[in-house]
Amino acid sequence: MSEPIKELTKAEDQVMQILWKLKNAFVKDIVELFNDPKPAYNTVSTIIRILEKKGFVSYKSYGNTYEYYPLITKSEYSDAYLGNFVNKYFGNSYKSLVSFFAANDNVSVNELEEMKVFLDQEIQKKQINGNNH
Repeated sequence: MSEPIKELTKAEDQVMQILWKLKNAFVKDIVELFNDPKPAYNTVSTIIRILEKKGFVSYKSYGNTYEYYPLITKSEYSDAYLGNFVNKYFGNSYKSLVSFFAANDNVSVNELEEMKVFLDQEIQKKQINGNNH
C-alpha cells in the first residue's frame, strides 16, 4: 500500500481479527465468531463497508451476497501500527520503547531475561545477514 495504513477503531479491529482468522467470510460468519452479546448483523455489515472504504477488505460477489477477505495481512497491520505507536509515544525510538518495558514494574525478571535472549538471537541474525539498521 502506498498510503500510510490507517489505524483501526476498536470495532473495526474486532472484525478484522475475525476476518484474519477466517481468511474469507460472509457477514453472518463474522457475527457468529463474536462473543456474546453478539453485535447485530447490520452493525457488522456497516463496519465491513467502512473497512472496504479504508482499503482493508474487498469482496467477491455472489448475486446479492458478498464474501469478504482482507487486503492487508495481520502482520502488515501490526508492523504499521507498532511503527505509528513508537513514533507517537516514544519519539520514533525503539530503544525508548524497550527502556520503558525494562523499567516497568509489571515486567518480571523472567520476562526481561526472555526478552534479552530473544534480542541476542535477533542481533546474531542481523549480524550474519549484514543488516546493521
